[in-house]
Amino acid sequence: MGIVEILGVAGSLSLLAGWRLYLTILATGIAMHFGWLPLPEHLQALQILANPWVLGVATIGTAAEFLADKVAWVDSAWDAVHSFIRPLGGALLALALVDSSDPAWQVIAFLLGGGGALLSHGAKATTRAVVNISPEPFSNAVVSTSEDIATTGLLALAIAYPSIAIIIAILLGAAAVVVIIALRRLLRNIKATLKSALGDGPPTQGELPPA
Repeated sequence: MGIVEILGVAGSLSLLAGWRLYLTILATGIAMHFGWLPLPEHLQALQILANPWVLGVATIGTAAEFLADKVAWVDSAWDAVHSFIRPLGGALLALALVDSSDPAWQVIAFLLGGGGALLSHGAKATTRAVVNISPEPFSNAVVSTSEDIATTGLLALAIAYPSIAIIIAILLGAAAVVVIIALRRLLRNIKATLKSALGDGPPTQGELPPA
């Protein structure tokens, strides 16, 4: 893989780690174990992800995340716990994909990987905060299952076609920014509506207190 492909795969994995860290590690390790993700010589250290112990722990984490993510508010608690873990995992994944003989690129990859994972994690956590407001119990499971399918599909694309991984990374980053902005506005509107309904808004002219 060339530098553009490496950066594309690193960016895609980092952003997807913000959604599903353990699934990303598990899929990457399996791809390396079966040789689906060809690595240049200087990245052979990444083969550690194909270690049976690493794959075992990643499998347990994937199963736990899959179950926790389907239960309203449990998913938000899980996201809160992983607010540090996912960005760190994304940063380390990106760092591992860059040539260790080039410290400048390593720093850049670490910062961009952590930032990308934090960005997608923020979009995911904000989405769940909005979905959990819904009184019906099915929307959370639907959104979570959609994330599972999207993560698996995008991981497969990035691994199978490293040449388009940079496009996937750019689209994921742009989508995360749009989602965060849109959902933050929606949350502000919901908060303002609730305040108004509860009578906490500013008094109208006829309700002004006496001097």
